[in-house]
Amino acid sequence: MSATNCQTQEFKLSPENHEFVVPKKAIKSPDEMIAWQKSEAYFEYLGFILAINESIKGKFLNSETPSSQIVEQFLKMLNKLDEWITQIPPVEQPQRFGNQAFRTWHSKLHDLAFEELKQVLPQELHRAILEIVEYLLEGFGNPTRIDYGTGHEMAFIMFLCCMFKIGAFKAEDKVAVALKLFQRYLEIVRRLQLTYRMEPAGSHGVWSLDDYQFVPFVWGSAQLVGHPRIEPQHFVDHGVVETFAKQYMFLGCIEFISKVKTGPFAEHSNQLWNVSAVSTWSKVNSGLIRMYKAEVLSKFPVIQHVLFGSLFSINEAPEGANCRIEQLGPPSAGPRRM
Repeated sequence: MSATNCQTQEFKLSPENHEFVVPKKAIKSPDEMIAWQKSEAYFEYLGFILAINESIKGKFLNSETPSSQIVEQFLKMLNKLDEWITQIPPVEQPQRFGNQAFRTWHSKLHDLAFEELKQVLPQELHRAILEIVEYLLEGFGNPTRIDYGTGHEMAFIMFLCCMFKIGAFKAEDKVAVALKLFQRYLEIVRRLQLTYRMEPAGSHGVWSLDDYQFVPFVWGSAQLVGHPRIEPQHFVDHGVVETFAKQYMFLGCIEFISKVKTGPFAEHSNQLWNVSAVSTWSKVNSGLIRMYKAEVLSKFPVIQHVLFGSLFSINEAPEGANCRIEQLGPPSAGPRRM
């Protein structure tokens, strides 16, 4: 189907009549990955990533961004989660990584998340909590392994998408959700990683983009598209990073990496070093989207943990879903190499 025949369809849901379910894992073996890549969930999720990507181009983190009351309420909830880290300090233990106090923190999240969401959402949306809370719980790491990675990041982004699907967040909240809520989430998971010495989940070491995150590099590069002064080559400049890290998500990621890793940047973050040689942020952005599809969305070790329910369905997507994704994608997302 050609792009001219595709129509972007908005997800419409009636919370009063919709049958919410507790989401479950559905991809049990690598052979089932094709079902994921053809599923409604795949196209809904990727479409959300691209829609946010487009909405924040040229916008910086501390710009004036209008947001709804529910966005502000959820921001207060995230602040509570941050306070819990202060209240639950790491314990003395023999092993260096994986501090067991994280299990206490996550247990508190597990016990209180449902009630916390009831404080955020209007009563008519409380029926949805049994489904969306599972994505929230998955979004902060695994309490058994005490690790965190791109699969957990993905779960939290699915939670944000669910909030749009049930009508809690409105279309005009897209920028605030990315630049306020997702940024606050990043601050919290970074603090969790440092405080409880969490292991990277499925890290490929120096050959991965980052030990823990991926999407903030995508959305962060979108923020920098068309920037009059900062070019991709500048993000390896410590002075540029220090000056602009609080304005651009991408540079905030570089600042965090530089704090937790030692040695030459080209050695401990080789993939990112290669990205700095790309000529424009538009090319960086489209290249990272392709890399995300290949290195995260196409990997069984990540997708085996994805939860499927009524909001993210494993059912095969209708014809034309891929065209709608292409409509939402960046104009420069062609077959060229990054």
